[in-house]
Amino acid sequence: MSIDADQILDRRRLRRKLTTWRVVAFVAAALAIVGGGLLAAGPDALGGRSRPHIARLTISGFISENRAELDLIDKIGKSDAVQGVIVSINSGGGATAGGEALYDAIRKLSDKKPTVAAIRTVGASAAYMTAIAADHVVAYRTSITGSIGVLFQSPEVSEAMAKLGIKLTEVKSSPLKAAPSPFAPPTPEALAVIDSMIRDTYNWFVDIVAERRNLDRPKALQLADGRVFSGHQALEAGLIDEIGGEETAIAWLTTKKGVDARLRVVDWEPESSGSPFSFSSAAFVWLARQAGFSPDLLYASGVAGLLPSRLQLDGLLSVWHAPTGLNDAEGAPR
Repeated sequence: MSIDADQILDRRRLRRKLTTWRVVAFVAAALAIVGGGLLAAGPDALGGRSRPHIARLTISGFISENRAELDLIDKIGKSDAVQGVIVSINSGGGATAGGEALYDAIRKLSDKKPTVAAIRTVGASAAYMTAIAADHVVAYRTSITGSIGVLFQSPEVSEAMAKLGIKLTEVKSSPLKAAPSPFAPPTPEALAVIDSMIRDTYNWFVDIVAERRNLDRPKALQLADGRVFSGHQALEAGLIDEIGGEETAIAWLTTKKGVDARLRVVDWEPESSGSPFSFSSAAFVWLARQAGFSPDLLYASGVAGLLPSRLQLDGLLSVWHAPTGLNDAEGAPR
């Protein structure tokens, strides 16, 4: 049986197609294996963390006890590739317990790696607590820092309830249980308990400022009246070590701690939890829909961000709030 020329050409085309698809399949399999290996290695391989470098840990926004952030600090301390750490701070503070957790974690980190804190625009209250855990603290001349103190706030809406005709039935085991309450004026006994707790935490804050900044306690108490300082004022008061930004922090690591000046600075960030859901965000979506607005539109416009993070928390606060209308460039009311 003879095979004509067309059949021969068809078979050759088929062989070429099969060969092409085999090559494509091989390349795809190779890429999958390499990609899977990189993913298995995690962010260390993908972000260049496996080579010697200076780690940058960024602390920003409202400070709370963040497990992922604390785990990240622990990983930085255990990494042989990290030669030094810059703690880059831009925060007005937050929950006192969150500041304490960061303080303890960075103190442990500084036992393993040379650590310098660089305060950017703001590093106040619990954020300043975080900064002094480092071996060295730098800030811009115009940075805002200090605000050493502790705050407890509890809303009281009994008059509004009375106007609306709302009554509360309350049965509790003792007078100081759940006191102060937002549903009744605080009693002198309840205020005394809160004041005692505030004083205890405040004294601890003052003690670590005195210890870490090498100040006698009377001087630390004088500085811990809640006021904020510019970076220049903080330097004169002994609350920071040097004026400057990240370049100054790197210079300290290289000249004082022997870190190689040629090393790259690599950002270390907590891995995403992959779940953006929260009760507050769900409540916001519901309220937006009840009012006839699109939640997506309100998020995009920034309205959702107007809800302060601290309103979602209970407990002691070490936080400084900038007054509204402050001109960042001039430092004066508009």
